[in-house]
Amino acid sequence: MITRPALALLLLAALTACGGGGAAGSPAPSSGPAVPTAVTTSTAAAATGGPDASAPASPGGPGASSEPPPPTSTEPVRVERGPTDPPIVTGVRYAAHDGYDRVVIELKGQMTGYTADWVDKLLQDGSGTPVSARGGAYLQLTLVPASAHDLEGRRTWPGPRQVAANLPNVTRIVNNGDFEGVVSVGLVLDHRAPFRVTEQRGPTRLVIDVGR
Repeated sequence: MITRPALALLLLAALTACGGGGAAGSPAPSSGPAVPTAVTTSTAAAATGGPDASAPASPGGPGASSEPPPPTSTEPVRVERGPTDPPIVTGVRYAAHDGYDRVVIELKGQMTGYTADWVDKLLQDGSGTPVSARGGAYLQLTLVPASAHDLEGRRTWPGPRQVAANLPNVTRIVNNGDFEGVVSVGLVLDHRAPFRVTEQRGPTRLVIDVGR
């Protein structure tokens, strides 16, 4: 006959052999290698939480302007240069800026020589005929050597010979010459004012800023 203490010992031994000593509901430990868990990082805060970090900072700090100051000299400008392949004038653009008007002569090819000087009136190259354009002052730009036509004689500077710019000081822009390797661009102004000429490359451009 098995007594109660002996029966209890037998039951305890059976439970221990079956591994039933863990807490209820706890997962069994794994004997295999750990599997890494993929982590997804949200980018919503970076995209919407402030200024674009990829944008370059403005030079000089917040509120700094990249606009140059208005020109200060009225003296003529002359630059001599002789490129092996004279450039071709492909167009002229213009716009008003803070304190000055800007005219941009677009070129295809190397930078060439040029002059910028005051004249009493604009004349058509070759014939010497006065250009019908009334203003308070005239600034003549001359590019040497250069052309405004291709090898077949077709014009590369499209548009009319005169353009009404209607800027505060530059009122008209005149194509008054494309003759024997010389291209002339006349600026009709409301009044004489300081100006400057700068060169830009990539693409090649001649920039004329005229004060107010």
